[in-house]
Amino acid sequence: MFSCCRSNPKAGKREKEKKNEEQEDEVQATEKGESQLNGKLAEIQKESPNEEEPQNAEKQTIEAHNPAADEGTRANTDNEPEAKPTAAVEHLESICERLETLVDRLERTLTAPQPIELPTPTLPPPPAEEEEVEEALPVAEKVETPPPPPSPPSSNMSVAGFEDIVAGPLSQYLALSAKIGGDVAQHAELVKSAFGFQLQYVTLATQIAQPAQPKQAELLKPTSTQISAIQDFREKHRSSALFNHLSAISESIPALGWVCVEKTPGPYVKEMNDAGQFYTNRVLKEWKEKDVKHVEWARAWVQTLTELQAYIRQYHTTGLVWSGKGAAPAGGAPPPPPPGGLPPPPPMLDLSALKLDSAGDDRSALFAQINQGADITKGLKKVTGDMQTHKNPSLRTGPAPFKSPAQSGGSNAAAAPATAAAKAPVFERDGKKWIIEYQKNNTGLLVENAEMNNVVYVFRCEGSTLTVKGKVNNIVFDSCKKCSLLFDSVVASVEFVNCQSVQMQVLGSVPTVSIDKTDGCQMYLSKDSLGVEIVNSKSSEMNILLPDASGDYTELALPEQYKTTIAGKTLKTVCVDSLG
Repeated sequence: MFSCCRSNPKAGKREKEKKNEEQEDEVQATEKGESQLNGKLAEIQKESPNEEEPQNAEKQTIEAHNPAADEGTRANTDNEPEAKPTAAVEHLESICERLETLVDRLERTLTAPQPIELPTPTLPPPPAEEEEVEEALPVAEKVETPPPPPSPPSSNMSVAGFEDIVAGPLSQYLALSAKIGGDVAQHAELVKSAFGFQLQYVTLATQIAQPAQPKQAELLKPTSTQISAIQDFREKHRSSALFNHLSAISESIPALGWVCVEKTPGPYVKEMNDAGQFYTNRVLKEWKEKDVKHVEWARAWVQTLTELQAYIRQYHTTGLVWSGKGAAPAGGAPPPPPPGGLPPPPPMLDLSALKLDSAGDDRSALFAQINQGADITKGLKKVTGDMQTHKNPSLRTGPAPFKSPAQSGGSNAAAAPATAAAKAPVFERDGKKWIIEYQKNNTGLLVENAEMNNVVYVFRCEGSTLTVKGKVNNIVFDSCKKCSLLFDSVVASVEFVNCQSVQMQVLGSVPTVSIDKTDGCQMYLSKDSLGVEIVNSKSSEMNILLPDASGDYTELALPEQYKTTIAGKTLKTVCVDSLG
C-alpha cells in the first residue's frame, strides 16, 4: 500500500478519500447504535486511546524516514481509531442477540400453562464474555421442569365447613351478645353449647356408618335437650326487657334439627329463619336509633342461619351424609352375607309324594258318575214334610239351614271385638277447646267458667244432655243421637252435622244455626235470638219453636220440599206448602 502511494501519490490520495467517506458513513451508523447499548462501549472507547498511543509513535517514526507519505499516513491514522469501535459494536451485537434469545426462552417458560411458582431469575448485566451468558442458561432449563402433582383434597371438608360457621358469624353473634349482657348473654351461652353438640354430631357422621333410628335419637339427645333449654329460658323470662331478642333465637333455633330431615334440610333451615324474622325485625325497628350493637346482633344471627343453609346445600343437600367407614352400632347395618358366595341350593322335591296315579283314579270315578245319566239321582234321599221348615215351625227356632254352627259361632266371635272396641268417654279441655266424646246416657254434662274464645266440640254422644254456662265462641254437635243442648249465648254459631233427633234451646242470643245432614232437629229460641239466621242442607224434620207473650212456644217447620221454575236464563225456586 505504501509502495503504491509512493509511485502515484494522486491516485493513492483519491482512493484514501473514498475510503474516508465510507468509513465516515460507518462511524455515523455506529454512533447511532452506540447510544442504544449499555456502558460497555464507553469502556472499550476508553481503552482504545491507550492502544493508539504506541501506534502513533510508530507512525511518527515512519513519517520521519518517509516524508513523502505524510498525507496517506495521516489518513490511515485518522481511520484506525474508527475501525476499533466497529469491531466492538459487532461483538456487542452478537452478545445482545444471545441475550434476546435467552429472554425469549424465559418468557415462553413463564407463560406456560403449569401453575408453578419460582423465584424470578435476576439477569446479570450485559457480559463482555460468553461465559456469563452460559451461566444463565441452566435457569431456563430448571423452569421447564413439570410441577408436582396436587395434593388430594381433605376428607373432612364437611366438618371444616361447619367450623367456619362457628368461627365466623356465630362467634360474632356471641361477642355481640356478651357486649349486650344480661339475659341475652346467658341465652347465647346455651346457643353456643347447642352448636358445639351439633359439631360433634357432624364430626361423628364422618367417622361411622349411619346407625339405626334408636341410636340416632340417643346421639341427638344432647342437642335436643339444649334446644329445649333455649326455649324454656325464653318462657321463664317473658318479663325481660330484651324479650324480642330471646324470642328471635327461640323461634329459629329448631333449625339445628336439620340433621333429622332427609330430603329438604336446606329449605327447613330457611323456614326456621323466617319464623324468627318476625322478632329480629322488631329488634331492628326498636334499636335502630338507640344502639347499633343490637342491630348488628340481629344481623349476625340471621347471617349464621343463612350460612348454615348454604353449608347444607353444599355438603348435605338431601340429608346428613354418613361418610364414615367405621363399624356401625348394633342394629345399624344388616348382617354380612355368609362366606362362600352363593347360598346353598334348596332341597330336592320328593316327586313320589304327588301320587299321580291315585289322582287319575279319582278323575275316572268322577267322569263315571257324570256319565250315569238319569240314574245319577237314584242315590238322593227324599225330603219329607217333617223335614221342611215351612211345614214344621219347630225347626225355625234353631239356626238357619244355610248357616252351620261354626259360622254362627264365628259371627259371635266377630261381634265381641266390636263391642270391646267401644271407646272410653272423654270430657276435657285442651287450651281453648272443650272436647266431649263418646258420652252415653249422661244428662249431667256441664261446661262452666267458659270464655268467649272457647269452642265446644261434641262427638258421637248418645242420649246425653249438655249445659253450657257463659258465652262461648262456637258449639258443634257431630254424629250425635238423641242429644240435647242448653246454652246461654254464642258469639259465632251453633252447628249440627250428621246428627239424629237432637234438640237445642238458647237462653240468650245466637247469630247463626247451621244444620247439615241431620234428621230431626228441634230449636227453641228466646226473645233475644229472634234475629237468628238458619242455614240447612240435606236435612229433614227441622222445627223452630218461637216464644209468645204467654210463655208458650209456637212451632214452625222448616221447608223440605221446593219447586223450581225457569224464568228466561235464570231459575226461580219457591217452597212447596204441605197440603196435609
